[in-house]
Formats: sequence, structure tokens, C-alpha cells
Amino acid sequence: MTDKADLKREISTYRAPRGRFELVDVPELRYLMIDGHGDPNTGTAFADATAALYPLAYKLKFASKKILGRDYVVMPLEGLWWADDMETFTAARDKSRWDWTLMILVPEWIGDELLAGAGDWGAVRLGSLSEGRCVQTLHIGSYDDEAGVLARMHDEFIPGNGLRMTGKHHEIYLSDARKVAPEKLRTILRQPVEPV
Repeated sequence: MTDKADLKREISTYRAPRGRFELVDVPELRYLMIDGHGDPNTGTAFADATAALYPLAYKLKFASKKILGRDYVVMPLEGLWWADDMETFTAARDKSRWDWTLMILVPEWIGDELLAGAGDWGAVRLGSLSEGRCVQTLHIGSYDDEAGVLARMHDEFIPGNGLRMTGKHHEIYLSDARKVAPEKLRTILRQPVEPV
């Protein structure tokens, strides 16, 4: 029996402090990804995307264990979020204008061959993300309470440290929203940055 890899413990950027911002260097990582648009709380696109990712993530985990002899813990759901006007994340909070990519991190040994052997998964793809230098913090509370934290990150910490935003806003959902009360949700909020 092989040891089960837990990337959440192995990759240091999957931990963040609560109540303060920190600068981290995020390595290039591989994800199952699916794109969408609009308010995650209305319509079916967001729920459908989540429903497409998890079965594939578990199928790959079991294939990895059976074919490669390498087992691992399925990682939490993550999301990249962006809009033409980033104020829609803070002051305006207009979710209907948001674009998103939902993701689940997979180990580097999960390749295109294993994915192809898992069948046709429609719009889900295997892709890499290289974020580099980022600012992140741990938010505890509902998703709708993130706006103030993001405003401080975007408008105070980032410019106050001679940085500017690049890339897409990134959230890592450490809690399962179906099982945890909104006020106890744990979410890493991450923003790629570069020097001004």
C-alpha cells in the first residue's frame, strides 16, 4: 500500500494567515479547469461546472492509484474570478458581471494520457497555472463578506507595498459550503502581483 499524498500539506501556499496579508511565491501547478460566467448563486452554470469537476477528480485519483500505484487526497475546489471592472468584486459586488474558472489541483504526475483514459469530460481541461508572486490571506466567513477584505488588499496593501495587481483573483475553498455554516467558511483569497 502506498502513502497517500496530500498536496494541501505539501504545498506551503495552501496555508495562509487570518487577519493579515502575506506575500508568497506560488509555483506552477496543474489543475482540472472549466470556465464560466455570471453569478454563482443564480442559474445552473456554476453548479454544473462543479458537478463536472468532482467526478473527474475522483476518477483520476482512483486511476492513479490503480494504474500508477500513487494515491492522493482530492484537493478542494478553487476559483479564478475576473471582470472588466474589478470594482465589481469590492464596491459594486455585481456578480452577474463576473467571469470564472473553477479548478481542482491535481498532482504533477497526472498527465494527458490518464485524463484521456478517463473518457470524454466535455469542457473540462487539464491546464497549468503559473501565478508567481501573490498576496494572500485567510478569510473566515461568508463569501459575501469578502468585499471589505478584498478592498483592503486591492486598495491598501498592494499599492502600499509598491505593487500592482496582475492575473486573476484566486479563491481556494478550504471548507465545503454544503456542510459548513456561512460564518465558518474558510477561504484563501489570493491576488497575483508585480512591482510597480
